[in-house]
Amino acid sequence: MAEALITGAVHINTPVDSMSGAMAYLQDKKSDFDMVPPLNLGDLDITTDEFILDEVDLHIQANLEDDLVKEALKTGMDLRQYSKQVETELQRVEQASIKDYIKESQNIASLHNQITACDSILERMEGMLSSFQSDLSSISSEIQTLQQQSVSMNMRLKNRQAVRSQLSQLVDELVVPSTMISVILDSPVTEQEFLEQLHELNNKINFAKELSFRETLACSDIQDIVDRLKIKAVSKIREFILQKIYSFRKPMTNYQIPQNTLLKYRFFYQFLLANERTVAKEIRDEYVDTMSKIYFSYFKSYSSRLLKVQYEDVADKDDLMGEEDTAKKGFFSKPSLKSRNTIFTLGQRGEVLNPTELEGPILIPHAAQRGESRYPYETLFRSQHYALLDNGCREFLFLSDFFMVAGNSALDLFNSIMGKTLSMFLKNLSTYLSDCYDSIAVFLCIHIILRFRAITAKRNIPALDKYWEAVLELLWPRFELILEMNIQSIRNTDPQKLGVLDTRPHYITRRYAEFSSAIVSINQTFPNERTNTLLGQLQIEVENFVLKMAAEFPSRRDQLIFLINNYDMMLNVLMERAADDSKEVEGFQQLLLARTQEFIEEILSSPFGGMIAFVKESEGLIEKGELDKLKNDEARITQLVRGFSSTWKQSVEALSQDVMRSFTNFKNGTSIIQGALTQLIQYYHGFHKVLSQPTFRSLAVRSELINLHHLMVEVKKHKPNF
Repeated sequence: MAEALITGAVHINTPVDSMSGAMAYLQDKKSDFDMVPPLNLGDLDITTDEFILDEVDLHIQANLEDDLVKEALKTGMDLRQYSKQVETELQRVEQASIKDYIKESQNIASLHNQITACDSILERMEGMLSSFQSDLSSISSEIQTLQQQSVSMNMRLKNRQAVRSQLSQLVDELVVPSTMISVILDSPVTEQEFLEQLHELNNKINFAKELSFRETLACSDIQDIVDRLKIKAVSKIREFILQKIYSFRKPMTNYQIPQNTLLKYRFFYQFLLANERTVAKEIRDEYVDTMSKIYFSYFKSYSSRLLKVQYEDVADKDDLMGEEDTAKKGFFSKPSLKSRNTIFTLGQRGEVLNPTELEGPILIPHAAQRGESRYPYETLFRSQHYALLDNGCREFLFLSDFFMVAGNSALDLFNSIMGKTLSMFLKNLSTYLSDCYDSIAVFLCIHIILRFRAITAKRNIPALDKYWEAVLELLWPRFELILEMNIQSIRNTDPQKLGVLDTRPHYITRRYAEFSSAIVSINQTFPNERTNTLLGQLQIEVENFVLKMAAEFPSRRDQLIFLINNYDMMLNVLMERAADDSKEVEGFQQLLLARTQEFIEEILSSPFGGMIAFVKESEGLIEKGELDKLKNDEARITQLVRGFSSTWKQSVEALSQDVMRSFTNFKNGTSIIQGALTQLIQYYHGFHKVLSQPTFRSLAVRSELINLHHLMVEVKKHKPNF
C-alpha cells in the first residue's frame, strides 16, 4: 500500500497537456488504488522484523528513476506542497468518481444481474455440451461396431451367394426335366427340339462324370435316368444315321443329298463318339464300307463307258516320227491312221488345258454315244480325273467335318474309302500306257494332273496329293520313252528309202515342227528340264536328218532349196505356238538365214557370175594395191558391161519366176527375191566403184554402164507383191 501511494504521488506531479489527459491519468491511478486492498494500519508494525526496509529502498530507487520525478527534483519543487496538491486533486477526483458510481449504480446492478444470469446459462450450456460430448463418444463407438458388423455381414452374404450359385448350378445340372425325357423318348431325331435336348443331355452326362470323379453323393440320384436317356438317344441316332447310309446304296441315288443331311446333324456323331464309341465305330465302318463300294462301282462304270467314246484310230509302236508315211501292209495289220501327221499335231487338243475346259462339266458317255461323238484320250482322262477331283475334295471335307478328323487321321480315313478306286485308276492307266505311243496325249495328261494338283493345293485339300504323284510317276517315264523312240526313229531313218526326192518340206520335218511346237507351248506353264533336254536331242536329230536328205540332191541349188523350205516350214510352225525367244525358234532362224544367203549367191552366180567374180577379184586386188594386174582385161570388162546391160532384165525376171516356183511359202520366196535383187544392186554398185578406179577410167565402155539409180528403179518393178 505504501509503495502504491508513493508511486501514485510521484506520478501525480507529471504534467498533463489537458484536463482530459489528467482525468484519464487520475482514473488509471484510481484503478490502481482500487486494486490495492485497504491498508490496516493496525496491522502495520514498523518494529517487526518482518518489515524489510530493503524492499522500500528498491521501490524508492525505482521511483527516483522516473522521468517526472527526476524533472521535479531538478526544478527544486517542494515535494510536500506537491504532495498536498496531489492529494487535493485525488480527493476531487474521488468525489467525482463516487458521484459517477452512484449515478451508474442501477446500470451496474443490472449489469451484475445480467452477468449472473449469463453465468447460469453458460453453466447449463456447458453441462449440455458435456452431455453431447459423452453421447458423441458413445455414438462413434457404436458406428465402429456397426461398420464391423456390416463388413462381417457382407462377407457372409458373398459367401452365401457363391455357395448359392454353385448349388443352384449343381441342382440345375442334376435335375432332369420332364421335357427332356419326353423329347428324347418321343420326338423324331430330325426335330430341332430333339437336337437341343440332346445337347442338354450331353452336358448332364459330362457333368455327372465330373461329379463321379469328385465322389459326389448326389450324382447317384440321377445316374440311372441319365444312362437310360443316353441309351435311348444312342439307339435313335444309330438308326437314323444307318438309314441315311443305307440310302446311298439305292440305284441312281445322288449321295450328296443325304451327305448334306448328315452334316446338319453332325452333333449326332459327336454325341456317339463321346458316349458310345462302339456305336460310333460301327457307323464309321459302315460308312467307309458303303462309300468305298459306291465310289468304286461308279468310277469303274464311268471309266469303262468313257473308253467307248474314244477315237478308234490310236497310235501304235509303228507310228513314229521317222517312219515312212505309207500304209502298212499285211493280212494281220490293222488299218493305219489316215495321216500319221495327226499324231504329232496339237490342233484343238490343247484346249483341254484351258481353265474353262479344264474345270468344265464332265463328259456324259451315253449322251456322247447317242451323238456318235468321239474324243482323244486326254479329254477322257480330264473328265475322269475332274470327276475324281470334285468328288474327292467334297468327300474329304465331309469326312473332316462329320467325323471330326484332321491331319493324318483324315488322310487315312479318306484312303480307306477312296483307296480301292484310286488303285483301280492307277491300274487302268498303267494298262493304257503300256500300249500307248501318243506322246502328245501323254504330255497333255501330265499337264492336266499338274493343274489339278494346283487346284487341290489352292483348295487346301491334301487328300489326293499322293495319287497325283503316283500318276505322274507313270506318265513321265512313258512320255520320255515315246520321245526317245521318236528320236531313235529319226536317227535310224535312211533317206534313200523315203521315196522320190522333193525340194518341198519333208513330212518328217513337218511332224517334228508340229510336235515340237505342241510340246514347247504346253511346257511353258510348267517347264520341265528333262523335257527340254529331250526336245534338244530331237532337234539335233532332225537337223541331221535334213542335212542327210539334202545331200541326196545332186545340185547344190536343190539342196539349198530343200533346206530353206524345211527350215522355213519348221520355223513358221514353231512360231505359231512357241515364244519368239525360245531356243528352237532362234536355232532355226539362224539356220534359215545362213542357207538363204548361200542360196542368193547361188542363184545370182548363173546370170551374173562373171561380174560378181570380177568385183570380188578386183576388191581383193584393191586391198592389196595390185589392181594394175587387170589393166589388160579391157575385153573382159567390155563383155561384162555390155552383157549385163543387154540381159539383166530377162535374168531378173527368170530369177524371180524360178524362186517363186521353188519355194512353197510365197512370203519366203518374196523375201528371197528381195534379198537377191538387193545383193545384185550391191554387186553392180561395186562394179561401178571398180571401174571408177584410175586403172579403168580411160575405158570407153564405162559410158555404157547403167545408171545405178535407174537400175534401182527398174529392179523395184520386178519385186513381186504378195
